[in-house]
Amino acid sequence: MALKIDQDHARFRHIVRGRIRQNLRRFITRGELIGRKGKDRVSIPIPHIDIPRFRYDDQQSGGVGQGDGEPGDPLDQGQEGQGGGKAGQGEGEHVLEVDVTIEELADILGQELELPAIRPKGRSHLRQTIDRYRGIRRVGPESLRHFKRTYREALKRMLITGTFNPDKPVVIPTPEDKRYRSWKTSNEPVANAVIIYMMDVSGSMGDEQKEIVRIESFWIDTWLSKHYTGLQSRFIIHDSVAREVDRETFFHTRESGGTMISSAFKLCKQMIEDEYPPEEWNIYPFHFSDGDNWSMDDTLTCIKLLKDHLLPWSNMVAYGQVERPYGSGQFIKDLRQHLGSDARLVTSEIPNHDAIVQSIKDFLGKGR
Repeated sequence: MALKIDQDHARFRHIVRGRIRQNLRRFITRGELIGRKGKDRVSIPIPHIDIPRFRYDDQQSGGVGQGDGEPGDPLDQGQEGQGGGKAGQGEGEHVLEVDVTIEELADILGQELELPAIRPKGRSHLRQTIDRYRGIRRVGPESLRHFKRTYREALKRMLITGTFNPDKPVVIPTPEDKRYRSWKTSNEPVANAVIIYMMDVSGSMGDEQKEIVRIESFWIDTWLSKHYTGLQSRFIIHDSVAREVDRETFFHTRESGGTMISSAFKLCKQMIEDEYPPEEWNIYPFHFSDGDNWSMDDTLTCIKLLKDHLLPWSNMVAYGQVERPYGSGQFIKDLRQHLGSDARLVTSEIPNHDAIVQSIKDFLGKGR
């Protein structure tokens, strides 16, 4: 019975994964998953999957076979024409919320968008201590007693001493028969990464632009978490001045002020120098803006910071330009003109929500 249940559960999970893949692009563009994210799981609304269940009659009229009647009388099927409304042609929607782990969601994302696996750098520099149960010993706490090995030792002892009775196969371990799991502490390499999100919050960046950044950041986190044991996310906002904030502030700060993109790049550079040695960390700076910088001088400062520091230190530097009405969008053109030949710089234009899927592929499709 247990095996049958496991098979049914595996089949149901396969169906759920298929439904998620079918609707993944809609989830990506509308951001339906973000509000349902827990610590390590996401609750996903899956339409058109109905779980069988008992449904009780609400007419309080008794069950089948109750009431007046004689043997052989047909069962009354109820009065016709008492349903409410006209018959419809459409299919009813049955919505089921299913919990999916972040790792499963990342697998589905990678399959659907055909994202390549990432090869982290710096694996030999950071190490973590891990205890693994790899051996057996004669002493230990009862919570670590190895059931099979204990009874095997007891059976061997009874066979050798001739006390085992095949007609009455009772095996009773003695304290000398007990075996316990033992652990061994080892140091293993760890691939750690940091994502440094930077966003222009000047007067030209509105709620729609920040919503696009929010959705895209969720999926970037989801994919990179699959490849790194430890993933940290840091957040920088800027207008003419940059400052580090928490996640909530990053996505809900009201827009105001002018734009100096170099202020964010300078703070990102300082953050890496102080806390994330490039030889030990996989570094992913992501900057989002509408592309209207204060001046060409500031843009040239940004290019110098990228060329001399951020690009050499990072696995990749990503710039996403969120389109807005009446904006020039000049910054992405300048980046492509001056640094377009550097494969570590990845740029993407995001005109609207529908472009999020392609932008994710632009950023994560390089496998860096």
